[in-house]
Amino acid sequence: MNRTFAFVTALAAGMTTAAGLSQTASQPTAAPATSAPAASSAPGPAAAPAPIPVQVVQAKIAVIEYSEATAATNEGQRALLALQKKYEPQKTQLQNLQNEIESLTKQLQSAPSTMTDEERASRARTIDTKQKQLQRDGDDAQNAFQAEMQETLGGIAKKMGPIVIKYVQDNGYTLLLDNTGQQGGLSVLWTAPGTTDISQAVVDAYNTSSGIAPPSVSSAPSANRPRPTTTPKPATPASAPKQ
Repeated sequence: MNRTFAFVTALAAGMTTAAGLSQTASQPTAAPATSAPAASSAPGPAAAPAPIPVQVVQAKIAVIEYSEATAATNEGQRALLALQKKYEPQKTQLQNLQNEIESLTKQLQSAPSTMTDEERASRARTIDTKQKQLQRDGDDAQNAFQAEMQETLGGIAKKMGPIVIKYVQDNGYTLLLDNTGQQGGLSVLWTAPGTTDISQAVVDAYNTSSGIAPPSVSSAPSANRPRPTTTPKPATPASAPKQ
């Protein structure tokens, strides 16, 4: 822009000088024509880009309690029942030890005043030793049970993943949320009207696919069975096998 302005200024000065010279000539020729202002070479404003059309997709949201659904399948129910039977002996041993501690505690509390301090202290040490044993054995049994349950239900959860993905894809869901509410993770606290809980539908689909019959009502695992702290999630649609 500056170079163009300088060029136009110099051109105008030259023309003024030429006009003065022509006036001093004895027989001047026709006056030179006035030159039109030079056009600016500055670029004009760029044209605004055409707006990109936006396609609005209405979300269809599904919710699943993944850990509970895994344990609620026929295969999960049978696996939990077998696991409970396996740990029944440890449970009985712990209960017997608990009963023994309670009996010794009552005996000490009801001991006659003639009991010596040494005998009283000895019985108290025995109770304390058994209580520590109960705590240790109980923790070991619980940790072993949890670890084996995690491994068992984890295998079922992995097999259920593709079934979950196929179900949400076949039914046109755009978002799947896990409402298991595991410790340290996110959980769904509220859902808008129209959100669908597909937990039971996925359980039914898995039972049909596995062909495993449910356990009998009398032998089914109790409702207050220990639940796994973590359960593998289904694969994302991108990594799931194409249907």
